[in-house]
Amino acid sequence: MGPFLGKETKKGATVLKLVHAIEGLSLWVGRAFAWCILLLTLSVSYEVFVRYVLNAPTVWSFDVMVQMYGALFLMAGPYALAQDAHVRGDVLYRLFSVRWQARVDFTLYLLFFFPGIMALFWFGWEIASDSWRYKEVSFNSPAGIQIYFFKTLIPLAGGLLLIQGFAELLRCWHAMRTGVWMERLDDVRETEDMLMHMDPDKLPVIDASRK
Repeated sequence: MGPFLGKETKKGATVLKLVHAIEGLSLWVGRAFAWCILLLTLSVSYEVFVRYVLNAPTVWSFDVMVQMYGALFLMAGPYALAQDAHVRGDVLYRLFSVRWQARVDFTLYLLFFFPGIMALFWFGWEIASDSWRYKEVSFNSPAGIQIYFFKTLIPLAGGLLLIQGFAELLRCWHAMRTGVWMERLDDVRETEDMLMHMDPDKLPVIDASRK
């Protein structure tokens, strides 16, 4: 039993390192593209100022805003998956044991997630290739802003989601075997989520008698 347990522990540590390495990549990409929020805010603010104060609207601001928002939307997907931040209906799911949660997640990933994301990657690759071939520009913009480099993000996001999805499968497989979820790499978390996982003894106590 000793050598067997040692091999299992070593294998679990290797899987954990692999999962965390993939999560680290997803987190890095998400943080990098989070700067799109700042660029989006600045472009909107600038357009509002020049349009309504100087009466001199730009011809490029709208396209910049669309591309920044689209880039943020696409590249935040792997980050949200790595942080388990996607919206889910867990009214019944949270009542399941860890092993059953892992079985449900594993099945749903295979039946729905991977077929959908593989389609996103495949058709996104075709869209991006065609866009690069004829150097596509925005038909909504008087400035004719180039968008073929932006469409490259579609297959890139699909590829990163596939890689992160593989990490989620490993996480589910580990939970099905051990009954314990692997810890995720920590990043920014919502207050509600932090309170749910906080030790009840460490929660702040509000004295209702004090005014």
